[in-house]
Amino acid sequence: MKFGVSTFITDQGIAPAALGRAVEERGFDSLFIAEHTHIPAERRSPYPGGGELPEMYYRTLDPFVALSAAAAVTERILLGTGIALVVQRDPIITAKEVASLDLVSGGRVIFGVGVGWNKEEMENHGTDPRTRGRLVDERLRAMRELWTEDKAEFHGQFVDFDPVYSWPKPVQRPHPPLYVGGGEAAFARVAAFGDAWLANSLPPEELAAKIARMRSVAGRDVPVTVYAVPGNPEIVERYAHLDVERVLLYLPTRPEAGTLACLDQLAGAVERFR
Repeated sequence: MKFGVSTFITDQGIAPAALGRAVEERGFDSLFIAEHTHIPAERRSPYPGGGELPEMYYRTLDPFVALSAAAAVTERILLGTGIALVVQRDPIITAKEVASLDLVSGGRVIFGVGVGWNKEEMENHGTDPRTRGRLVDERLRAMRELWTEDKAEFHGQFVDFDPVYSWPKPVQRPHPPLYVGGGEAAFARVAAFGDAWLANSLPPEELAAKIARMRSVAGRDVPVTVYAVPGNPEIVERYAHLDVERVLLYLPTRPEAGTLACLDQLAGAVERFR
């Protein structure tokens, strides 16, 4: 089982370059970061975690800018979006950002994607929450065309462009791995697009059955990465008994000194499982 780190990078926490270097120095294989373009001041959508929305959601850095900074000072760790909100992103621009990051990092990108939960946030981007799943699927298909074809063309309900040239192409061919986030509603998307399922902090006792259902829908042995796992050795051990490829340990958003201390604790918690 592999171990990475999942976190929110904000203007109040450790800088992305320092974080990337620290994650690599402690032997983790990957760094996944969250995305929110903004948070509407008045919300109807309840926070999935319950209670008030934590401040880190309001202050996230752009994931591709942050991961580029981390890429510049690292050589080995994989650089993941966990998750990129494709429902809020122009597919032509996003395809170029993903490919550019893959190029400057030497082919270390994992493109984690999802539909999101904050309806007001996506509405500010002109997205109808009722059709967000179909929109995401179409944008992913369009991005695949931009990554894999010298002259790309796409005509759909939500995305429509005549033949275009778009470079750079990703270093990883045919494109960086697509990790599809979400619950059971996302299993069809995993089947259509997923190189892995990005399961969001499901307890081990629930995850085994969901993995079986996901793979039944996909019709293949899709790898699983679990997002935002507490750095508790007993919990990690329970995941070690499941068919999980990677666990992403949750790193709280803190200034540099506090972050480094927390990373040391996380590294210690998984040392015997490496």
